[in-house]
Order: sequence, then structure tokens, then C-alpha cells
Amino acid sequence: MRWEQKVQFASQSDIGFRRRNNQDSYVVTLSPDAESFQARGHLFVVADGMGGHAVGELASKICVDTIPHAYFKNRSDDMPTALTAAIQAANSAVYEKGSQNIDFNRMGTTCVSLAIGPDGAVIGHVGDSRLYRVRREQIDQLTFDHSLEWELIRHGRLKPSEHLLPEVKHVITRSIGPEAVAEPEVDGPFPTRPGDVFLLCSDGLTGLVKDPEIGAITKHLSPVDACRLLINLANLRGGTDNITVIIAQVGPLPEGVTPTPDEVADDDENLNPEADQFSWLWLGGLWTSAITFALGIVWGMVQDEEQWRGGALAVISLIAAVVIGTLWRAQRRKQVPAEKKKTESTVLSKAYRTASAKLTPELLEMLGTLEEDMIQSAAKEEWVYDKLAHAAAHNAAKVALEKKQLPVALKELGHSIDLLMVGLLQHRKMAAAAREAEGRESKSGH
Repeated sequence: MRWEQKVQFASQSDIGFRRRNNQDSYVVTLSPDAESFQARGHLFVVADGMGGHAVGELASKICVDTIPHAYFKNRSDDMPTALTAAIQAANSAVYEKGSQNIDFNRMGTTCVSLAIGPDGAVIGHVGDSRLYRVRREQIDQLTFDHSLEWELIRHGRLKPSEHLLPEVKHVITRSIGPEAVAEPEVDGPFPTRPGDVFLLCSDGLTGLVKDPEIGAITKHLSPVDACRLLINLANLRGGTDNITVIIAQVGPLPEGVTPTPDEVADDDENLNPEADQFSWLWLGGLWTSAITFALGIVWGMVQDEEQWRGGALAVISLIAAVVIGTLWRAQRRKQVPAEKKKTESTVLSKAYRTASAKLTPELLEMLGTLEEDMIQSAAKEEWVYDKLAHAAAHNAAKVALEKKQLPVALKELGHSIDLLMVGLLQHRKMAAAAREAEGRESKSGH
């Protein structure tokens, strides 16, 4: 990535529907000038605190305060080394704070961080907060969950298709704070390409929203709209945990700049189905022409023996050219990155899981059903929200669906759901206040 490439980003954190306080924290620190960018790039961090009362909240806050300070202060190490040291510094700060007060004993936090600089993306994480990359029609998870479930799978003691009990599934095997020394995983740098979108999040999102949904929403909406819709979706599915999302999109190359090989997609990655079909039709036609031409030459050789040598050479040369072309095409197919093959590793990245980020009618149908359910609840419970703005977004989504303009429909559905969420949140707030008032009256009555 280059300094001139602007990063469009958005960040949002939500308490969810089941928690009393938000133990997630996040920070975005952009380099203020080209010199700082060359040395450290831009930094994004999400932390998910663990512990009762305000302990987890304090741990995550210390983490996101310490990492940027330590990372940008260090100008002697390269980016991976500096990020590793910054995460270790955060661990020391949380551990020291936990040692000072018995109430803070063994407090901790997960952490996922992304530094995007001139050499690409550097990723550092501890715990099960995740980082994804969306490129073209695919979403790759670039971090390994430090959880009991993932560790059992890694060591072959659990199959990916098997599931643990809910109380065991999310047990964390690594975190920042409880121990004097942390075990961060730091990978990269991985080359970035214009249009790449990175998403950092806490497990409040990934526990309720599937990777293909995250990928399609992140790819086809602006970072701001995508953050809102993803958090709304997690809340509407229960909101069982705090939800934090950062989305950062790499901007286009500056005008007049020649891209490096890492900044452009391989030819096969640019092939669409129509172009791919055309290439095979072209090879088929070439083979047919070669066979026809060869038969003609053979017939000519039979008729005139003096042309035998020249004709044989022509036949061999033509068939050799076609064979080489076919083998070249087949080899290119084999070298298509795993982003096209749907495997567990991708070119220029260390992806642990991969999924399609394609926007499908099924996703839009799900969101449409969700919106209709909210409309019915709003009418029944008399939510207060901007009905005119919602009607406009609802109708715009309907028209876009009829015209098969899927990205437009997604944007309008997201806006419609966001407007309804205003009414839902206000309704929940009023209901909670009413319950508290009843509780106070009940106590005073005794």
C-alpha cells in the first residue's frame, strides 16, 4: 500500500441486548504524514475484555491505549517486530494492573490488530477476536481463534463438522493480562491490493452472523453502512454479547502510478465465466482447425510424396503449438489462487477459513423477512421511528429487487432496518425503565 492511497474506514461498538456494560474497546490510529506511514502505516485494534463488573472493560481499555502508543513510539524495529512488542507491552500493562488489586486478579482481554503499511498488512492477535479480508467475491479469515474448539481441531482431536457444548465452545486458550507473558500470533506483511477490505471484530459479531453474510455485506456496502447492518443483524439475532466492528477499505492507486505485481490480480483471478468459456471455445476451435489442417496435409503427402517432409513438419509444428497452448491453459488453471479454489489457504495470505462473499438473493430474502417481522412488531408495540423515511427506504428496496439491482436493494434494506432499530431500541429502553419503576414500587410496598 502507498501513502497516497486513502483508507476509507468506519468503527462501531454496541453493548448488545443481554449485557449490562460494554467490555469491548477499539482504536483507529492513522499515520499523520508520509514519513510516519513509511515507518508504521495505519493501525486498527479491537479488544474484548473478560471479567466481572468493570474488570473486562478496564482490561480492554488498557490494551487499546497501550498498543498504539508502544507501536508508534518504536521506530527501530520493522512492523511485525514492533507490533509484537506493542502487544507484549499491553499484556504487561494489564497484568500489572491486575496484580495491584485482588478484585482485578487475572483480568484479561482478547486483542486483534491490523497495521497497513508500505509493505502490506501485518496482523497480530491473541484470543478469538477476528480479522477478515474481503477481496473480490471472497472473504478470508486471517486469524486463528485461540479457543478450545479451534485448538482441538488443530491437533486432530475434533473434526470441523463436530460441535462442542456451548459452555465449552468459546473457552479462550490465550489472552492478554492473566499471565506475565502473552503468546501473540503475528503474521505478515501480506501485500494489499486496491479495493481490499479488512474487518476486525469481537466474537459478539461472529457468534451470530455467518462468514458469507459478513463478506457480502462488507463488500457491497460502504464501511459505515456495513458496520451498522452487521451490528443490527447480530442484535436482532439475540445480541448475546457486546459487538464491535472496524472496517477499513484500501483506496485506489494514485493516478499515473504503475502497479507492482502484488498490487494487481493474476490473469486467472480476473477471468469471469464468460471469458473463461471463451478461452475454452477458442482452444476447441484451434484443435479442430489443427486436425482438419493435418488431415489435409496428410492427403497432400499421399498425392505428392515430394511434399512429405515439408507437410510432416507443418503438421508437427501446428499440433505442438496447440498442445503447448492447452498445457499452458491447464497449468494456469492449477495455479489459480485458493481464493478461487475455496481451500484453506490463499495466495499471499495465511487464511484459516474462506467463504464466498457473493451477494445472493437468499441473503436479501432473509433481510426482507427480518424487516417484515420488525414492521409487524413496530405496529403491535407502537414503536416510535421515522415512518416516512422508512417507507421511502422500504419502497426503494422493493423497486431495486424487482430490477435485480442487488447492491442497491441491500443498501436500502440496511437503511430500512436501521430506521426500525431506532424504534426498537427506544421501546426496549422504555420497557426497562417501566420494569425498574415496578421493582422500586414493589420494594417500597413491603
